[in-house]
Amino acid sequence: MGEILCVGGSHHPGFGYPDEAMADILRRHLMSPQIPAEAKDPTNWPPEMVEQFGMEGERATASAAVHRERVIGAYRKIRAEIDAFKPDFILIWGDDQYENFHEDLIPPFCIFVADQFETKPFARRAAWSQNAPSNIWNEPADTVAVTKSHASAAKYLARKMLEEGYAIPYSYKGLHHDGLAHAFMNTVNYLDYDRTGFDVPVVPFHVNCYGSAVVRNRGGDTLDKGGDEPDPPAPSPRLCFEVGAAVARILRDSPYRAVLMGSSSWSHAFLTPKHNYLWPDVEADRARYEDLRNGKQASWRDLDLAQIEDSGQHELLNWVCLAGAITELGYKPQVLDFSETYIFNSSKCSIVAKA
Repeated sequence: MGEILCVGGSHHPGFGYPDEAMADILRRHLMSPQIPAEAKDPTNWPPEMVEQFGMEGERATASAAVHRERVIGAYRKIRAEIDAFKPDFILIWGDDQYENFHEDLIPPFCIFVADQFETKPFARRAAWSQNAPSNIWNEPADTVAVTKSHASAAKYLARKMLEEGYAIPYSYKGLHHDGLAHAFMNTVNYLDYDRTGFDVPVVPFHVNCYGSAVVRNRGGDTLDKGGDEPDPPAPSPRLCFEVGAAVARILRDSPYRAVLMGSSSWSHAFLTPKHNYLWPDVEADRARYEDLRNGKQASWRDLDLAQIEDSGQHELLNWVCLAGAITELGYKPQVLDFSETYIFNSSKCSIVAKA
């Protein structure tokens, strides 16, 4: 019989760069002619947003330091749990933002099968921030990170899911992106934030969270890209929940010790048009936090996809897979931290759930 530890965290790119760059998505949107002038006026913002950013952005760097301390502090607790568990591998549910999957193929899910991945983790720096001179580890921009994987476990999982009737695609190589997409690579970087080394094999399990925006907007930033006809939707919350439960059930009956991790922030400002793309739907995130805190994550199975997208919570689908696994295993989530923010693009949550 297998043993399973469940964890949840964020892959927000900002934690890889200095505090002064963390609010750069907001700064970029405030400079955009696409945003109405009245929406840019801080007097029309939620008071919490003004408190975090200041009237001229003078508080953003100090707010970033607090945000980083909380989220990365929770990551260190997750890392300690993983180290103590001593897994054979960690499966990460993460999304692809027009990195590996383009117009030629957009699968709802995909298990990657490989012995290792070679990734340039800082190649997307310019897309994240023009103000970030370097990453917080001062590693060269052309650094190639080698991440171990577990091909046998990945093939075992894909085989068993297909035998159970889940039409899960799998891939032995990338299509348009060398190595891990940022959702997975950032997660690995944060699990090794203190650079002590992280040699747990990683099995990436892609979820098409961006659905109707992934091709039309080249990854989801609705403000910066345009398009007419929406793409087909993401997999439904019910399907994500059932896939997560199936993964947990299969690995519980396997010979492996596995960590199952949902990696994403929740509501994203750049996906929330009702807030003019300036701040996320914090109230919706609070509702999901209360679900977790009260052990009601099974209710996520019945979330409406249109509601999720209206709240900019597209990436929550990674966590819905995790919720399915936690529920299948009968675990009670322990929330390590819930850091809501109005200025750093997305609120973040960190959890551990175990037997």
